[in-house]
Amino acid sequence: MAERPAVKIGVLVSGSGTNLQAILDAIARGELKAEIRVVISNRAKAYALERARNQGIAALAIDHRQFASREDFDHALVRELRARGVELVVCAGFMRLLSHVMLDAYPGRIMNIHPALLPSFPGIHGPRDALEYGVRISGCTVFFVTEGVDAGPIIIQAAVPVLPGDDEETLAERIHREEHRIYPEAIRLYQEGRLQISGRRVIIRDADSAPESLTLANPRPR
Repeated sequence: MAERPAVKIGVLVSGSGTNLQAILDAIARGELKAEIRVVISNRAKAYALERARNQGIAALAIDHRQFASREDFDHALVRELRARGVELVVCAGFMRLLSHVMLDAYPGRIMNIHPALLPSFPGIHGPRDALEYGVRISGCTVFFVTEGVDAGPIIIQAAVPVLPGDDEETLAERIHREEHRIYPEAIRLYQEGRLQISGRRVIIRDADSAPESLTLANPRPR
């Protein structure tokens, strides 16, 4: 089988970009065959843009407040992504809901990550909601974006034990470590052509040859 080319990625961010950094590091280590074509933030002061510039990657700030509607904002995003030949859109702490404009432009080609084991605890406070509910296991989920909040087909999940004495900050810190591990893995599976969406399920082709940790990890507390 012919070797597949590097996947061309556009990253959408709103904050510091630690997941962006994890992806950059995986590329640098040769673990991920990908090329980040552009990093776009809706916040001009997002440190993620500086991370991109430090790597010589195009970094754009597009303020959503300058647009009359979510659809108009997404049209601007799509124009920039298409202009750079982006094949896969990766949301890495992007605090905006995507409209049908983006979903129609990149069907089945937008990934996101959430700090909880979906479908439990969607929304912006996953670790806090998990603690308040009293679960013993939390974690993170990489999924394909669809309409609805954190509602798309699940690609990879990693489980993180909730420890006695955990607060939102300590639990979130351990969840983030797993995010930084599984997000590059999900992108790698996409680049290798091994992901197939079937209804609500994502089928990983040749899953028997993949490490078990790709689908569920139970790391020991650190």
